[in-house]
Amino acid sequence: MQFRQQALAKLQSPEELDLPVRFARPQGWLVLSVTVVALAAASVWAVTGSVTSTVSAPAVLTHGEGSYILQSPAAGQVTAVLAKEGERLPANSPVLKVRTAEGDTVVRTVAAGRITALAATIGQIISTGANVAAVEKVADADDPLYATVYVPAENAASIPANAAVDLTVQTVPSQQYGVLRGHVKSVDRTAQSAQQIAAFLGDSQLGEQFTKKGRPVAVLVRLDTSESTRSGYRWSSADGPPYSLTSMTMATGSIRLADQRPVDWLLP
Repeated sequence: MQFRQQALAKLQSPEELDLPVRFARPQGWLVLSVTVVALAAASVWAVTGSVTSTVSAPAVLTHGEGSYILQSPAAGQVTAVLAKEGERLPANSPVLKVRTAEGDTVVRTVAAGRITALAATIGQIISTGANVAAVEKVADADDPLYATVYVPAENAASIPANAAVDLTVQTVPSQQYGVLRGHVKSVDRTAQSAQQIAAFLGDSQLGEQFTKKGRPVAVLVRLDTSESTRSGYRWSSADGPPYSLTSMTMATGSIRLADQRPVDWLLP
């Protein structure tokens, strides 16, 4: 009954019209001001700012001209292996000797390079066109290394010229030595088949591996050089690894794509 009497008394009392009206507390004004400033900043950034994105894809360190698969021009029995893996040979150098029905045939290198793999052994019977060796096209030991990154075809158009690239090299602990730095030299706008990749790298297994999710685009990356590191290339760490890099080393490349305007995402 006491609360009911108080409620009736309040209804019967005149309104307090002489008291000032409080529109908002100071805390409310502060919240409103912060909100307005945040919205204004977001609007300016949406018009003038940009969003940076990257694409990661498998990569291989190679010399610029790649490799090729040496094939036997004749069928017969291998009687001699005249080259060693890792050996650098000039063009037209003997690699194998094959005994055929017409006599001995010598399998020779097509272009100067380094033997990265030998697939034939003495006594082996091979057919015409059989793969007998993989040869990397490098004439001089001082020829620079490049990285070939095989990115999905749908990302090729978004890769700008000279884009920055970070390479995580499989043989280099990234937590200790960081990543290898580079920049895009060229982008092949045509998607490559497993056969094309195998012909360039001299490895059919890599061709199949890089095309499991579709035909990729080859991006050639120029490695940034440095006179202060043992490898001769620039790393995210000060010194990089205390050893040199070798060709046909696997890596993962992270390529910076063209900056995108956030306002484009808002507009229909």
